[in-house]
Amino acid sequence: MVVHVLEEMRIRALGVIDDAVVELSPGFTAVTGETGAGKTMVVTSLGLLLGGRADAALVRIGAKAAVVEGRMRVDARSAAAVRAEEAGAELEDGVLLISRTLSAEGRSRAHVGGRSVPVGLLGELADDLVAVHGQTDQQGLLRPARQRQALDRYAGAAVAGPLEKYAGAYRRLRAVSAEWEELTTRARERAQEADLLRFGLEEVADAEPLPGEDAELAAEAERLGHAEALASAAALAHAALAGNPEDPEGVDAATLVAGAQRAVEAVRSHDSALAGLADRIGEIGILVSDVAGDLAGYADNLDADPIRLGAVEERRAALAQLTRKYGETITDVLAWAEQGAARLAELDGDDDRIGELAAERDALRAELGELAQTLTDARTEAAGRFAEAVTAELASLAMPHARVTFAISQTETEADGIEVGGRTVVFGPHGADEVELLLAPHPGAPPRPIAKGASGGELSRVMLAVEVVFAGSDPVPTYLFDEVDAGVGGKAAVEVGRRLARLARSAQVVVVTHLPQVAAFADRHLVVEKTNDGSVTRSGVKAMEGEDRVRELSRMLAGQEDSELARAHAEELLEAARAGR
Repeated sequence: MVVHVLEEMRIRALGVIDDAVVELSPGFTAVTGETGAGKTMVVTSLGLLLGGRADAALVRIGAKAAVVEGRMRVDARSAAAVRAEEAGAELEDGVLLISRTLSAEGRSRAHVGGRSVPVGLLGELADDLVAVHGQTDQQGLLRPARQRQALDRYAGAAVAGPLEKYAGAYRRLRAVSAEWEELTTRARERAQEADLLRFGLEEVADAEPLPGEDAELAAEAERLGHAEALASAAALAHAALAGNPEDPEGVDAATLVAGAQRAVEAVRSHDSALAGLADRIGEIGILVSDVAGDLAGYADNLDADPIRLGAVEERRAALAQLTRKYGETITDVLAWAEQGAARLAELDGDDDRIGELAAERDALRAELGELAQTLTDARTEAAGRFAEAVTAELASLAMPHARVTFAISQTETEADGIEVGGRTVVFGPHGADEVELLLAPHPGAPPRPIAKGASGGELSRVMLAVEVVFAGSDPVPTYLFDEVDAGVGGKAAVEVGRRLARLARSAQVVVVTHLPQVAAFADRHLVVEKTNDGSVTRSGVKAMEGEDRVRELSRMLAGQEDSELARAHAEELLEAARAGR
């Protein structure tokens, strides 16, 4: 049963398009029309829906914005549906609505399931919804890196599992090697840093500072430096409060307070308010007496010791040397010392760390060698199956004697490599294998890289065969082929159409083509038509059925819709396509 994912696209104000609806059915849909029109209608619009680059030049002149909307039927359990729902999108009866709006100023907005989403989400969904195979992909498949990627995806879990482990070990090796390189090349800088730290830590240790000691010494120096003034002030204050024995006539605060208390005590019983005041006067008398006693003790204990003052200033000078170098306060200095000790321990352990890194590096290289060999074995096995499948496809595409093979090799090196199969070889993030697709177009011809060993028409057929085989290993249920039949004609074109029709038995296939031999095999034939009223060119989409389809195939065959010979040929193509599916 064919999975029908892409149901329709609605397009407004995109290029020459004013308003068009592209309805797609299960199976094989062919899109034809004047040169470039089909590509603009389908490929460009679908590219926008799939998160492709938006260009303001795509907006129709005079329009404010171009809008592309798509209806896609997806399984609620599929990765695309789950990812869309995580973004807040809603599915309606298994249908996911996607839209992309491109303003004439170049701003782009995307909506999925009624929810505004980042354009990047469309690209994530595209990986699970639609695979686009076009002429750009053909050029891409000429590159060995792209060929390796195709082979790895075709191999499936046999390569994916070891490749994931290999990638993790490769990343770890790069990190270990970078750290080892840094430690070994910066040995002089690290030694100088360690010497400076040792000197500083020794200086702090010799001084033996205590937390808050600098503040305490500053306060003591202030007191000792003003000892005489402090003693004089304390004596005067004491005399004012408690009296001076050498001046019997003097008046002091304690005597005055005592007199006030005696005056009110005699009459306090007559008024409670005055009694309260008497109590407060009594409290003042006690407080004055206490303060006077403390002042006497302060003056007795105050020692103007110049020797102690000298010692304090000397200690403060020693601590000031530390605060100038290592922190604003002694507390900061002690924090620096703690951090410096940890850093010094780290630097002193670098030699041990270098040894550990070297051992880990060697172990990782050995592990990578084993994983690379596993990858080589898996790729070699998959390459045989892939090449056999592509060769079989070529036989169906009128290249019965062509053979495709994969060359899997490694480049030996004398240093900085890994050991694979008893040889030291160059390696990278994807293993040690160099993968290249080779073609022998006829018996006796040596296999050559496909970019050099195939003509234009042969290259198109080889690429189509590769894409078809690759698509068969891809879980994406909808495929868009953009003129991958370019350079193909005659019998080969018929075989291209037949092969695409067979692929459509298990997937939804949309093909943009200019070949009637290919279009004849389609289950549904759409034509992009252009109209011009003298000032504005517009495009629309029309489904071709019955007589209309015969006329379109006649136009594609001979450029004449009403030619009897072209009509007969078109009818023959349709009949042959129905019989040869």
